[in-house]
Amino acid sequence: MTTLPVPRRRPSIQIALAHVALIAYTFIALFPVVLVVNNSFKERNAIFRQPYALPNTETFSLVGYETVLGRANFPGYFGNSLIVTVASLVLIFFSGTMAAHALAEYDFRGNRLIGLYMALGIMVPIRLGTVSILRLIVGLGMVDTLPALILVYTAMGLPLAVFVLSEFMRQIPRDLKDAARVDGASEYRIYLMTLPLIRPAIGTVMVFNMIPIWNDLWFPLILAPSERNKTITLGAQVFLGQFVSDWNAVLSSLTLAAIPVVLLYIIFSRQLIAGLTAGAVK
Repeated sequence: MTTLPVPRRRPSIQIALAHVALIAYTFIALFPVVLVVNNSFKERNAIFRQPYALPNTETFSLVGYETVLGRANFPGYFGNSLIVTVASLVLIFFSGTMAAHALAEYDFRGNRLIGLYMALGIMVPIRLGTVSILRLIVGLGMVDTLPALILVYTAMGLPLAVFVLSEFMRQIPRDLKDAARVDGASEYRIYLMTLPLIRPAIGTVMVFNMIPIWNDLWFPLILAPSERNKTITLGAQVFLGQFVSDWNAVLSSLTLAAIPVVLLYIIFSRQLIAGLTAGAVK
């Protein structure tokens, strides 16, 4: 009696399942964002009485946005967050891709040790070294400055960037790079040539680093708490008091703060999905 071979699932089915799982996760993750946006257009009483209802002619109100744009320096907070986030991502991109290229391309003593060190940087939270970081920033004379936040966030994002990008760069055929060397290409040219080949991984790393930097409250509160250097997350805390909180203003500021994150996710969604599913379909 002969047995028929069991057909294997095609990679297309795995990709479809990954897409469905990612869509479901996106719906669950965006539900709190939608709830915040919905309640930001309501008056105070409607926020607590009917939190899940859509605003109507009786409950619709823009008082939160008027308070945010009138009482607080929201454009300044937004600009500080934008400067810190963009500068940190640029440094993470160049430093991370160069370090990943060196670890993936060159075999030298300590290569695996550096890779292990980067992996430990992912597992150990950087906030455990807050006291040492604060002492270092004080010693450098960078207290209450945006460059201090940029350096800390760059150090926070490099372990993940190097660990992920180095694994993707090792998958690039070595024959391709050797052929470029035969044609006279420099090592910097080869490095630039590999970047388009790992674009999904770069997009994934940038998204995963951008969200913690943009939403962080811990380091701005410790390293840059002054009014001129407040980030958008720290600036939203001015509407939270010990006895009275302006929830309309809080929800409105959080809504405005979530716009860049949502736009970035929409723009890089294709690269993000490709980067997450690249190792699952071999």
